[in-house]
Amino acid sequence: MSITEDIADKLAQEAIAAAEKLGDDTLIAEVAKVIGAGSTTTQEAFMTSIRVRIAEKRARKFIQDQVARGPKDPGRGPMELGSKPILDAPDEGAAH
Repeated sequence: MSITEDIADKLAQEAIAAAEKLGDDTLIAEVAKVIGAGSTTTQEAFMTSIRVRIAEKRARKFIQDQVARGPKDPGRGPMELGSKPILDAPDEGAAH
């Protein structure tokens, strides 16, 4: 990563932690404004890091919730990844 991305990502991590600790969902936007006053490039990198990190957090929670619920079909055991078409490359001659 570039120095801009490194700094922006560190600030994003700190801003998310502070917003969660304070219960203040406006803090991230306020930090973005402060950053943007000095560097719009850093502001864009900051907001990208915010979006990526929040998306990661949501995805991890979703995965944990799904695993906690258990399999969709309790009678079926674990499956091998790639055994479903969504994870396989489409066949050249396959009808869509």
